[in-house]
Amino acid sequence: MKNFVVKTIANAAALAVAIWLLKDITLTGENTGRKALTLVLVALIFGVVNFVVKPVVKLLSLPLFILTLGLITLVINALMLLLTSWLAEKFDLAFHVQGFWTAVLGGVIISIVSWAMHMVLPDDED
Repeated sequence: MKNFVVKTIANAAALAVAIWLLKDITLTGENTGRKALTLVLVALIFGVVNFVVKPVVKLLSLPLFILTLGLITLVINALMLLLTSWLAEKFDLAFHVQGFWTAVLGGVIISIVSWAMHMVLPDDED
């Protein structure tokens, strides 16, 4: 349970940094509390997408992974971010990613910040 909370916090922080840095990734709400709740819900959706969908996509794209020496991971991360945006829209959450290249850059930012957050935050493995 603690690991789940840590991963959600790391995802929320990474998404917040991407929203802050890129104007085409938006999170709107009436007030700060509503934005924070939306951010946590989007982080949960992002976590589920990365846990369920991403391994299947990576397995199916294994030949491309080998051919591109791993650069296809940038495209997969972008697609996971776009899928999160689409699902957030379906759940009536005010989160949107505008365009593929914004998703690629957002995926890079989220990966870096998420990695840094996992280095700082404790987990169950220690």
